[in-house]
Amino acid sequence: MTTTATTNTLTDRYVAAVLRHLPGGRRSRSRRSEDQQPDIDIERELRASIADAVDDRVEAGADRAEAEFAVLTELGDPARLAAGYADRPLQLIGPAFYLDYRRLLTALLVTIVPAVAVAVGLVQGLRGAGALNLIGDTLGAALTTAAHLVCWTTLLFATIERAAGRRTPARRWTPDALPEPPTRRARYGELITYTVAMVLFTTLILLSPVISTETDAHGAPIGVFAPWLWQTGFVYAFIALVTLNLAVAYAKHYARWSVPLAVAGTLVEIACPIALLWLAASDRVLNPGFTQAAAWPQSATTWINTALIVVSALTIVFAVIDGIARATRR
Repeated sequence: MTTTATTNTLTDRYVAAVLRHLPGGRRSRSRRSEDQQPDIDIERELRASIADAVDDRVEAGADRAEAEFAVLTELGDPARLAAGYADRPLQLIGPAFYLDYRRLLTALLVTIVPAVAVAVGLVQGLRGAGALNLIGDTLGAALTTAAHLVCWTTLLFATIERAAGRRTPARRWTPDALPEPPTRRARYGELITYTVAMVLFTTLILLSPVISTETDAHGAPIGVFAPWLWQTGFVYAFIALVTLNLAVAYAKHYARWSVPLAVAGTLVEIACPIALLWLAASDRVLNPGFTQAAAWPQSATTWINTALIVVSALTIVFAVIDGIARATRR
Protein backbone atom coordinates (compact mmCIF):
# COMPACT_ATOMS: atom_id res chain seq x y z
CA MET A 1 0.00 0.00 0.00
CA THR A 2 1.39 3.42 -0.94
CA THR A 3 0.47 6.90 0.11
CA THR A 4 -0.68 7.81 -3.40
CA ALA A 5 -3.14 4.95 -3.80
CA THR A 6 -6.68 5.97 -4.77
CA THR A 7 -9.37 4.25 -2.72
CA ASN A 8 -13.06 4.69 -2.16
CA THR A 9 -13.63 4.17 1.57
CA LEU A 10 -13.88 7.19 3.83
CA THR A 11 -10.94 5.98 5.89
CA ASP A 12 -8.72 5.54 2.85
CA ARG A 13 -9.65 8.96 1.54
CA TYR A 14 -9.05 10.53 4.97
CA VAL A 15 -5.66 8.90 5.42
CA ALA A 16 -4.63 9.92 1.90
CA ALA A 17 -5.64 13.52 2.68
CA VAL A 18 -3.59 13.51 5.90
CA LEU A 19 -0.50 12.17 4.16
CA ARG A 20 -0.94 14.67 1.34
CA HIS A 21 -0.75 17.52 3.83
CA LEU A 22 2.46 16.34 5.43
CA PRO A 23 5.53 18.52 4.67
CA GLY A 24 7.07 18.00 1.23
CA GLY A 25 10.21 16.46 2.68
CA ARG A 26 8.19 13.77 4.44
CA ARG A 27 6.27 12.93 1.25
CA SER A 28 9.42 12.82 -0.89
CA ARG A 29 11.17 10.48 1.57
CA SER A 30 8.24 8.09 1.38
CA ARG A 31 9.04 7.50 -2.30
CA ARG A 32 12.51 6.15 -1.47
CA SER A 33 12.56 2.61 -0.11
CA GLU A 34 15.32 3.34 2.39
CA ASP A 35 13.42 6.30 3.91
CA GLN A 36 9.87 5.02 3.55
CA GLN A 37 9.34 4.11 7.19
CA PRO A 38 8.35 7.50 8.73
CA ASP A 39 5.16 8.05 6.67
CA ILE A 40 4.25 4.35 6.68
CA ASP A 41 4.40 4.48 10.48
CA ILE A 42 2.06 7.49 10.48
CA GLU A 43 -0.29 5.76 8.07
CA ARG A 44 -0.36 2.52 10.07
CA GLU A 45 -0.84 4.39 13.33
CA LEU A 46 -3.67 6.47 11.93
CA ARG A 47 -5.44 3.51 10.31
CA ALA A 48 -5.13 1.46 13.49
CA SER A 49 -6.50 4.34 15.58
CA ILE A 50 -9.46 4.82 13.23
CA ALA A 51 -10.17 1.07 13.09
CA ASP A 52 -10.12 0.74 16.88
CA ALA A 53 -12.47 3.69 17.32
CA VAL A 54 -14.86 2.32 14.67
CA ASP A 55 -14.84 -1.14 16.25
CA ASP A 56 -15.67 0.35 19.64
CA ARG A 57 -18.70 2.12 18.19
CA VAL A 58 -19.80 -0.98 16.28
CA GLU A 59 -19.58 -3.06 19.44
CA ALA A 60 -21.75 -0.45 21.12
CA GLY A 61 -24.40 -1.12 18.46
CA ALA A 62 -23.70 1.56 15.84
CA ASP A 63 -23.78 0.89 12.12
CA ARG A 64 -20.23 0.53 10.72
CA ALA A 65 -20.67 3.20 8.04
CA GLU A 66 -22.14 5.62 10.57
CA ALA A 67 -19.41 4.76 13.08
CA GLU A 68 -16.69 5.42 10.49
CA PHE A 69 -18.26 8.75 9.58
CA ALA A 70 -18.51 9.77 13.25
CA VAL A 71 -14.91 8.80 14.03
CA LEU A 72 -13.52 10.76 11.08
CA THR A 73 -15.68 13.73 12.06
CA GLU A 74 -14.14 13.70 15.54
CA LEU A 75 -10.62 13.56 14.08
CA GLY A 76 -11.35 16.78 12.19
CA ASP A 77 -9.71 18.46 9.24
CA PRO A 78 -6.96 16.26 7.73
CA ALA A 79 -4.74 19.31 7.27
CA ARG A 80 -4.93 20.13 11.00
CA LEU A 81 -4.19 16.52 11.94
CA ALA A 82 -1.24 16.46 9.54
CA ALA A 83 0.12 19.64 11.12
CA GLY A 84 0.03 17.89 14.48
CA TYR A 85 1.97 14.91 13.12
CA ALA A 86 4.53 17.22 11.54
CA ASP A 87 4.76 19.45 14.64
CA ARG A 88 4.02 22.39 12.36
CA PRO A 89 2.27 25.43 13.92
CA LEU A 90 -0.99 26.51 12.33
CA GLN A 91 -1.18 29.77 14.29
CA LEU A 92 0.79 32.80 13.20
CA ILE A 93 2.46 33.18 16.62
CA GLY A 94 2.27 30.32 19.08
CA PRO A 95 2.18 30.28 22.89
CA ALA A 96 5.97 29.95 23.17
CA PHE A 97 6.45 33.49 21.81
CA TYR A 98 3.03 35.15 22.10
CA LEU A 99 3.58 36.86 25.47
CA ASP A 100 6.94 38.29 24.38
CA TYR A 101 5.34 39.39 21.09
CA ARG A 102 2.46 41.12 22.86
CA ARG A 103 4.71 42.86 25.38
CA LEU A 104 7.13 44.15 22.75
CA LEU A 105 4.38 45.26 20.36
CA THR A 106 2.52 47.08 23.15
CA ALA A 107 5.72 48.78 24.25
CA LEU A 108 6.52 49.91 20.73
CA LEU A 109 3.01 51.21 20.07
CA VAL A 110 2.74 53.24 23.30
CA THR A 111 6.16 54.84 22.92
CA ILE A 112 7.20 55.19 19.28
CA VAL A 113 3.80 56.07 17.83
CA PRO A 114 3.21 59.00 20.23
CA ALA A 115 6.80 60.14 19.68
CA VAL A 116 6.32 60.25 15.92
CA ALA A 117 2.92 61.95 16.26
CA VAL A 118 4.30 64.68 18.53
CA ALA A 119 7.31 65.27 16.32
CA VAL A 120 5.25 65.57 13.14
CA GLY A 121 2.57 67.69 14.80
CA LEU A 122 5.11 70.04 16.35
CA VAL A 123 7.03 70.49 13.12
CA GLN A 124 3.87 71.12 11.11
CA GLY A 125 2.57 73.54 13.72
CA LEU A 126 5.79 75.51 13.78
CA ARG A 127 5.73 75.64 9.99
CA GLY A 128 2.34 77.33 10.17
CA ALA A 129 0.32 74.49 8.65
CA GLY A 130 -3.45 74.77 8.75
CA ALA A 131 -5.48 72.91 11.36
CA LEU A 132 -6.75 70.28 8.91
CA ASN A 133 -3.29 69.67 7.45
CA LEU A 134 -1.74 69.49 10.91
CA ILE A 135 -4.31 66.96 12.16
CA GLY A 136 -4.19 64.95 8.94
CA ASP A 137 -0.40 64.77 8.81
CA THR A 138 -0.16 63.90 12.50
CA LEU A 139 -2.77 61.13 12.32
CA GLY A 140 -1.34 59.86 9.04
CA ALA A 141 2.16 59.62 10.50
CA ALA A 142 0.85 57.89 13.64
CA LEU A 143 -1.23 55.35 11.69
CA THR A 144 1.58 54.66 9.23
CA THR A 145 4.07 54.14 12.05
CA ALA A 146 1.66 51.86 13.92
CA ALA A 147 1.00 49.81 10.78
CA HIS A 148 4.73 49.35 10.16
CA LEU A 149 5.37 48.38 13.77
CA VAL A 150 2.57 45.79 13.76
CA CYS A 151 3.57 44.41 10.36
CA TRP A 152 7.30 44.04 10.93
CA THR A 153 7.05 42.90 14.56
CA THR A 154 4.51 40.25 13.59
CA LEU A 155 6.64 39.15 10.65
CA LEU A 156 9.70 38.90 12.89
CA PHE A 157 7.97 36.73 15.49
CA ALA A 158 6.24 34.59 12.85
CA THR A 159 9.63 33.91 11.30
CA ILE A 160 11.11 33.03 14.69
CA GLU A 161 8.12 30.79 15.39
CA ARG A 162 8.76 28.76 12.25
CA ALA A 163 12.53 28.83 12.33
CA ALA A 164 13.11 28.05 15.98
CA GLY A 165 9.69 27.35 17.50
CA ARG A 166 10.00 23.58 17.31
CA ARG A 167 13.45 23.66 18.90
CA THR A 168 12.69 26.35 21.48
CA PRO A 169 10.33 25.42 24.32
CA ALA A 170 8.20 28.05 25.98
CA ARG A 171 10.31 30.04 28.40
CA ARG A 172 9.77 28.87 31.93
CA TRP A 173 8.65 31.62 34.27
CA THR A 174 10.10 31.80 37.76
CA PRO A 175 9.60 34.31 40.59
CA ASP A 176 13.09 35.63 39.79
CA ALA A 177 11.47 37.52 36.90
CA LEU A 178 9.44 39.68 39.30
CA PRO A 179 10.77 43.28 39.33
CA GLU A 180 12.24 44.63 42.52
CA PRO A 181 10.06 47.47 43.84
CA PRO A 182 11.97 50.66 44.60
CA THR A 183 12.32 51.54 48.24
CA ARG A 184 10.17 54.33 49.63
CA ARG A 185 13.22 56.45 50.46
CA ALA A 186 14.71 56.02 46.98
CA ARG A 187 11.40 56.93 45.35
CA TYR A 188 11.03 60.10 47.39
CA GLY A 189 14.66 60.98 46.76
CA GLU A 190 14.16 60.75 43.00
CA LEU A 191 11.03 62.87 43.10
CA ILE A 192 12.60 65.54 45.30
CA THR A 193 15.70 65.73 43.12
CA TYR A 194 13.65 65.96 39.94
CA THR A 195 11.35 68.59 41.46
CA VAL A 196 14.25 70.77 42.61
CA ALA A 197 15.92 70.48 39.19
CA MET A 198 12.73 71.45 37.35
CA VAL A 199 12.08 74.42 39.67
CA LEU A 200 15.63 75.73 39.25
CA PHE A 201 15.48 75.25 35.50
CA THR A 202 12.16 77.10 35.21
CA THR A 203 13.35 79.92 37.48
CA LEU A 204 16.51 80.35 35.42
CA ILE A 205 14.51 80.73 32.23
CA LEU A 206 12.01 83.19 33.70
CA LEU A 207 14.69 85.37 35.31
CA SER A 208 17.08 85.32 32.34
CA PRO A 209 15.75 88.58 30.78
CA VAL A 210 16.39 90.58 33.98
CA ILE A 211 19.46 88.85 35.39
CA SER A 212 22.44 88.84 33.07
CA THR A 213 26.17 89.37 33.07
CA GLU A 214 25.89 91.75 30.11
CA THR A 215 24.12 95.11 29.79
CA ASP A 216 23.37 97.48 26.92
CA ALA A 217 24.33 101.16 26.58
CA HIS A 218 21.49 102.18 28.92
CA GLY A 219 22.49 99.66 31.60
CA ALA A 220 19.59 97.33 30.90
CA PRO A 221 20.43 93.61 31.13
CA ILE A 222 20.80 91.66 27.90
CA GLY A 223 19.08 88.30 28.22
CA VAL A 224 21.02 85.20 27.26
CA PHE A 225 18.03 83.66 25.48
CA ALA A 226 16.56 84.91 22.22
CA PRO A 227 13.89 87.64 22.64
CA TRP A 228 11.81 85.76 20.05
CA LEU A 229 10.92 83.23 22.75
CA TRP A 230 9.08 85.90 24.79
CA GLN A 231 7.69 87.79 21.82
CA THR A 232 5.89 84.70 20.53
CA GLY A 233 5.01 83.25 23.94
CA PHE A 234 6.92 80.09 23.11
CA VAL A 235 8.80 80.23 26.41
CA TYR A 236 5.58 79.93 28.39
CA ALA A 237 4.44 76.92 26.35
CA PHE A 238 7.84 75.36 27.00
CA ILE A 239 7.53 75.95 30.75
CA ALA A 240 4.06 74.38 30.66
CA LEU A 241 5.61 71.27 29.10
CA VAL A 242 8.25 71.22 31.83
CA THR A 243 5.50 71.37 34.46
CA LEU A 244 3.66 68.52 32.76
CA ASN A 245 6.88 66.52 32.83
CA LEU A 246 7.00 66.94 36.58
CA ALA A 247 3.36 65.81 36.86
CA VAL A 248 4.13 62.73 34.77
CA ALA A 249 7.05 61.88 37.04
CA TYR A 250 4.71 61.86 40.05
CA ALA A 251 2.09 59.88 38.13
CA LYS A 252 4.64 57.19 37.27
CA HIS A 253 5.46 56.75 40.95
CA TYR A 254 1.95 56.81 42.38
CA ALA A 255 -0.37 55.56 39.62
CA ARG A 256 -0.56 52.04 38.24
CA TRP A 257 0.86 51.52 34.77
CA SER A 258 -1.71 51.65 31.98
CA VAL A 259 -1.68 52.22 28.25
CA PRO A 260 -3.26 55.73 28.48
CA LEU A 261 -0.72 56.74 31.15
CA ALA A 262 2.15 55.32 29.11
CA VAL A 263 1.03 57.15 25.96
CA ALA A 264 0.46 60.44 27.78
CA GLY A 265 3.79 60.11 29.59
CA THR A 266 5.68 59.48 26.37
CA LEU A 267 3.99 62.40 24.63
CA VAL A 268 4.92 64.79 27.43
CA GLU A 269 8.45 63.48 27.94
CA ILE A 270 9.45 63.85 24.30
CA ALA A 271 7.67 67.15 23.68
CA CYS A 272 10.30 69.24 25.51
CA PRO A 273 13.37 67.74 23.82
CA ILE A 274 11.67 67.92 20.42
CA ALA A 275 10.90 71.61 20.97
CA LEU A 276 14.45 72.27 22.16
CA LEU A 277 15.88 70.36 19.21
CA TRP A 278 13.86 72.50 16.78
CA LEU A 279 14.90 75.72 18.52
CA ALA A 280 18.58 74.78 18.38
CA ALA A 281 18.37 73.65 14.75
CA SER A 282 16.74 76.95 13.76
CA ASP A 283 19.21 79.01 15.88
CA ARG A 284 16.51 80.46 18.15
CA VAL A 285 17.99 79.66 21.56
CA LEU A 286 20.71 82.24 22.19
CA ASN A 287 20.32 86.01 21.96
CA PRO A 288 22.74 87.34 19.28
CA GLY A 289 22.97 90.58 21.26
CA PHE A 290 24.23 88.70 24.29
CA THR A 291 26.88 86.74 22.37
CA GLN A 292 28.14 89.95 20.79
CA ALA A 293 28.22 91.82 24.12
CA ALA A 294 30.05 88.90 25.75
CA ALA A 295 32.51 88.80 22.82
CA TRP A 296 31.90 85.11 22.24
CA PRO A 297 33.53 83.68 19.12
CA GLN A 298 31.30 82.98 16.13
CA SER A 299 31.70 79.25 16.59
CA ALA A 300 30.37 79.32 20.16
CA THR A 301 26.75 79.56 19.05
CA THR A 302 27.25 76.69 16.61
CA TRP A 303 28.79 74.48 19.27
CA ILE A 304 26.06 75.26 21.81
CA ASN A 305 23.29 74.55 19.29
CA THR A 306 24.98 71.29 18.27
CA ALA A 307 25.29 70.21 21.90
CA LEU A 308 21.61 70.99 22.50
CA ILE A 309 20.62 68.97 19.43
CA VAL A 310 22.66 65.97 20.58
CA VAL A 311 21.32 66.16 24.14
CA SER A 312 17.74 66.50 22.89
CA ALA A 313 18.11 63.53 20.55
CA LEU A 314 19.58 61.39 23.31
CA THR A 315 16.77 62.43 25.66
CA ILE A 316 14.17 61.35 23.11
CA VAL A 317 15.90 58.00 22.60
CA PHE A 318 16.15 57.46 26.36
CA ALA A 319 12.46 58.30 26.86
CA VAL A 320 11.45 55.78 24.18
CA ILE A 321 13.73 53.06 25.60
CA ASP A 322 12.49 53.72 29.13
CA GLY A 323 8.89 53.51 27.94
CA ILE A 324 9.56 50.20 26.17
CA ALA A 325 11.29 48.81 29.27
CA ARG A 326 8.38 49.81 31.52
CA ALA A 327 5.81 48.27 29.16
CA THR A 328 7.70 44.99 28.70
CA ARG A 329 7.90 44.54 32.48
CA ARG A 330 4.12 44.50 32.74
